[in-house]
Amino acid sequence: MPRYDYHCPASRRIVETSHSMAVTLRTWGELCASAGIDKGTTPANSPVERVISPAMLLGARRGSGGAGGHSHGSCCGEAGCGG
Repeated sequence: MPRYDYHCPASRRIVETSHSMAVTLRTWGELCASAGIDKGTTPANSPVERVISPAMLLGARRGSGGAGGHSHGSCCGEAGCGG
């Protein structure tokens, strides 16, 4: 399952979580539930935004699936990158 980073301006935190591509988390409460963390004092309805990471950009540029967009032969030879 893909991993995503989300930023919450209210808590000033970036949290990584895993969910299907069809899901979009919109609030701190949804993010905390998905990541299995305590929401602390930040209101559950605080908005969050998905962070575009360098790995996501690399995958989009290469146009292949998998972690970080790697596919056999793209950058790591036949053995792959192990990720």
